[in-house]
Amino acid sequence: MSGGASLFELWVYLSASPLLWLTLTIGVFLAARAVARASGDHPLVNPILLSIAVLVALLAATDTPYATYFSGAQFVHFMLGPATVALAVPLWRNRALVRSMLGPVLLALPAGALAATGSAVGLGLLFGVPEPLLLALAPKSVTAGIAMGIAGEIGGDPALTAVFVIATGIIGAILVTPLMNALGIRDYAARGFAAGLASHGIGTARAFQVDGVAGTFAGLAMALNGLLTALIVPIVVGLLG
Repeated sequence: MSGGASLFELWVYLSASPLLWLTLTIGVFLAARAVARASGDHPLVNPILLSIAVLVALLAATDTPYATYFSGAQFVHFMLGPATVALAVPLWRNRALVRSMLGPVLLALPAGALAATGSAVGLGLLFGVPEPLLLALAPKSVTAGIAMGIAGEIGGDPALTAVFVIATGIIGAILVTPLMNALGIRDYAARGFAAGLASHGIGTARAFQVDGVAGTFAGLAMALNGLLTALIVPIVVGLLG
């Protein structure tokens, strides 16, 4: 009993420090990344999915509110901005290739953005999804910061949109490699662009795991799709209204 009590007291002491959850978040991700590498970066062994599963289990087991967790892990959230800006570095290094692919990029971008939004809204209508859920689902293929802003503007629940965004990213990161192989698409620029457009930052991270060119075009697609979707979603929702 004394040993259990001591461990409980230690946990209470540590959990009061915001650094605990920051340290756990980074540690869990590094461990998940090691597991993914040991598997040969198999699509099903996604380090982000593994990290989410472990951290959610920890929060549930310790009865820790999300607000407490976020007070420590918010530094990771803050670093999303600089990390996104840093995607400009590989883009600049591959600027000649990007310039040569400008035509296909400009054709694929609106087609992909419309498909991402249209498929979500269309399937939602087909299966009778309630309007609040549909509004939260519409911007699910862009990065969370933009998607939550779009959802707030059209009357959706930003928190629910964040869940859809994460789910979309993880599913896309898992499926992109086997799907592209099955379709016989070997061009890494095309593969990366599709991953970034459909599954934003998580898909982009997966693309960088596979190939630098794929990651470059995934980052480009993620940025451009965020801008275009911010214009498309309100129009689509307005047509439905």
